[in-house]
Amino acid sequence: MGNLSNFLGEVREELNKVVWPSKDSTVGTTIVVIIICLLCALYLGVVDFGLSKLTQFIY
Repeated sequence: MGNLSNFLGEVREELNKVVWPSKDSTVGTTIVVIIICLLCALYLGVVDFGLSKLTQFIY
């Protein structure tokens, strides 16, 4: 039981050292990630569409 309370105390100490991002930083980073995901999805959709048309043309 002593090990568990010691561990939880160390976890609390480490969590107090963490620098949490601000709300504005989190929102900005989330928007950038969403935009990059949408651009990747658009790119892959265009490539998939082009390759499917190419295979239809060939066969």
